[in-house]
Amino acid sequence: MDANRLNILNQSNRMLSKLQLLSVFFGDDVIYKIYLRSQVIHKIFEANEELDINKLDLFHLQFTQSLIDLLRKIKKNNEGNVSLLFDEIQINKEMMERLNDPTYTLANFNLEKQRQSLKINLSLRKLFQVLSDTSNENPLSKNINAFSSRFSADFFYTISTDLMEEITAYTLTDIYQNSYAKIQRKLMGILCKYDFKTEFYCGLKSGAQVIEVYKFLDDDRHFIYAPSDSLFVFFDMAKIAGLDMSTNMSKKERLVYELKDKNDKLEGNAVAMKAFMPPEITSLLADNYKKISDITFLDNISNIDVQANILKTMLNTDLI
Repeated sequence: MDANRLNILNQSNRMLSKLQLLSVFFGDDVIYKIYLRSQVIHKIFEANEELDINKLDLFHLQFTQSLIDLLRKIKKNNEGNVSLLFDEIQINKEMMERLNDPTYTLANFNLEKQRQSLKINLSLRKLFQVLSDTSNENPLSKNINAFSSRFSADFFYTISTDLMEEITAYTLTDIYQNSYAKIQRKLMGILCKYDFKTEFYCGLKSGAQVIEVYKFLDDDRHFIYAPSDSLFVFFDMAKIAGLDMSTNMSKKERLVYELKDKNDKLEGNAVAMKAFMPPEITSLLADNYKKISDITFLDNISNIDVQANILKTMLNTDLI
């Protein structure tokens, strides 16, 4: 075998290997068929020394190379778009990591509201004692207001300013008070009756003002604690009957859920985008396959420049 023939066949094999890799990348049936047909053309020239090997070289130079250049451009463009998607996915993951601070999870809120209930019950018991002794001692547990400061933004329900004012309104003559706290007289009586056994029910907020709602364990009655005034008064649950309390998921947890859902969609889009082929290109490739599959193709191989020019034109369009 002469050196020129061997060189062209080796170059043809290298060209076919590139086309095969691209067919695997795109997973497109037409590209794979073009690869198989190009391989058949190679085998025909390899097995028939009487054929002009330069025609195989011409076929690859004009057609296969143009096709590979076009597919590589599409691949590069797709990978660039996929890279942008994965950048967004990574940003979302970093955001989720920051938002997943265990301090503000629902599980942590449920744990802390139990501790807050204990603080409130101890504070109320102590308040009864200091009022009975006419003491000026502070009955409220240490850091009793930290609970609302920590969780109100994410877990307390929003109400109107007017409703907040109505809920926290009281008559001075109905109140026991010292320098540190105020409590409704009737509420103190019921608390004593039920041995100060209550539990946190929910939190309400309006602007910067917050209140905590508590329920008696052994009675279907509620009262509020207003941290800003250290106020304890009965609360009528009918006032918030229309409030949507169907979910207790924090804003941060909802955002994490939304970001995770968005990432799932972006990852799905990335898979599809990686091997995306513009419809115009798909149609062109199908036409090219028909051309090189024609039994008379070898007789007209010198005219492949028409198809090659179309491929080269596609390289310079905005379709990709």
